[in-house]
Amino acid sequence: MTVFALDALDLAALLCSRVCHDVISPVGAIVNGLEVLEEEKDAEMRAFAIELIKKSANTASARLQFCRLAFGAAGSAGASIDTGDAEKVARGLLGDEKTQIVWNAPRILMPKNKVKLILNLCLIAAAAIPRGGVIEVTLTDEGERAGLKVEARGANARLAHHVPALLVGEPEANGVDAHGIQAFYAGLVARACAMDLHVATADGSVCIEARPAANGSSAQEAA
Repeated sequence: MTVFALDALDLAALLCSRVCHDVISPVGAIVNGLEVLEEEKDAEMRAFAIELIKKSANTASARLQFCRLAFGAAGSAGASIDTGDAEKVARGLLGDEKTQIVWNAPRILMPKNKVKLILNLCLIAAAAIPRGGVIEVTLTDEGERAGLKVEARGANARLAHHVPALLVGEPEANGVDAHGIQAFYAGLVARACAMDLHVATADGSVCIEARPAANGSSAQEAA
């Protein structure tokens, strides 16, 4: 299998675009709230602006903390990351009144790329249940050969049609854009971990499992 190769500069630019897209909305809301504080004398409007600023600042912080672990260097080459930190940022970004996070993983140090893979699969799982539901993270084993599984359960759970191909590194003819870069990057991280990605879909659920690859890595889909 020939995996699509994306130029390093293009990869960096597309990931930066993705991160900027994630934070521009709450940052813009903070700016709007500050403008209201400058112009408004009404106490009720000022209270509303302060609440907007607080909420938006918390959202921006959660997104940046998540992106730091999911996309960033997070330490030197070969560094390990505490899975407790991954759980914290996942709950901070993805857990809300609509979405429950179930974390079936012990608090251990894992190679940073495996932790990045967990978080990137969590993003894909969250996108599969836009109306909310449950995102369940499970470590299927321990040690160097540890596998992992991320499952999304909710009403009309489904992956965007292009995601399985992006995970395996085979995008459509027009290549990879800012909308698809995160799924493509998840595939890159899986292959860096020498893991195969297996996608299974059923009524109301989407499951992506990463298993240690015997020879190289790939992604497979099962209906």
